[in-house]
Amino acid sequence: MKILANDGIDPVGKQMLEAAGFTVDTNNIPQDELPARLNEYDAITVRSATKVRKALIDACPNIKLIGRGGVGVDNIDVDYAKEKGVAVYNTPASSSLSVAELVFGHLYGGVRFLYDSNRKTPVEGATNFNGLKKAYAKGVELRGKTLGILGFGRIGREVAKIAIGVGMEVLAYDLYPFNPELEIVLGGGTKVKVPVKTASFEEVLKQSDFITLHTPFVDKALIGEAELELLKKGVGLVNCSRGGLIEETALIAALDSGKVSFAALDVFDNEPTPRQEILSHPKISLTPHIGAATNEAQERIGVELASLIIDHFKK
Repeated sequence: MKILANDGIDPVGKQMLEAAGFTVDTNNIPQDELPARLNEYDAITVRSATKVRKALIDACPNIKLIGRGGVGVDNIDVDYAKEKGVAVYNTPASSSLSVAELVFGHLYGGVRFLYDSNRKTPVEGATNFNGLKKAYAKGVELRGKTLGILGFGRIGREVAKIAIGVGMEVLAYDLYPFNPELEIVLGGGTKVKVPVKTASFEEVLKQSDFITLHTPFVDKALIGEAELELLKKGVGLVNCSRGGLIEETALIAALDSGKVSFAALDVFDNEPTPRQEILSHPKISLTPHIGAATNEAQERIGVELASLIIDHFKK
């Protein structure tokens, strides 16, 4: 069995697969070359860069399994693959904590203007130190503020745990029913059960001081011009989920008007070439789709993916 790990795989996961008798190729094959070359393999693993669409599945009947190292499977035509008898697996549990911590990295940076200070201080610090000090003097604390979480799956729940530890109020919304009780592990392994307040989509928009998105992309933006109108003035928005969940043109207008105080984006409409107005906006905190990019998460993803592949082919 030959596996193409086209977007890479953690060394521990690779070792597990090789120990189980698989050959693992981690050399990337460009997207346009995959139709001609993927039939050399029995399975492919991807992250977000490689797309496995209907045409590629049709061109490569030798493929028996597609593995996605991460949560979302937007880059795979899952239903079509399954119709063709191709198994599809992802690793939804492995990166939740890493994404949640990035959300709070953005939130802390947002309320203290770090996204802008880190751009301007190296340039103006020697000539306008007091001016910058004044410009960034109106920060706020997260403690006591309300965090609205749109999408209360694995990642949303991890975000809520951190928020509770910080001392924030949490409003949780999901399209599907969910357990509003969280188990938080404290130092020394002590576990406590903490309930969160559930809310409707509109209530989250109207009542939150900060909103973070953790839903899959469906067919349109979750937050567009109409939804932005419902928000509190000065709200902060974080999207470490999927590009397109916030309508970017409407977001820029809301930032310019002061309706939104800052936005934090790890994902973008047209990756890997985000629009310049987003990249250069002084009120947007930016990261290049690195939510799951921690050593710990990548090792967990590699192990989980390897285990799924081994179990599948052992059946």
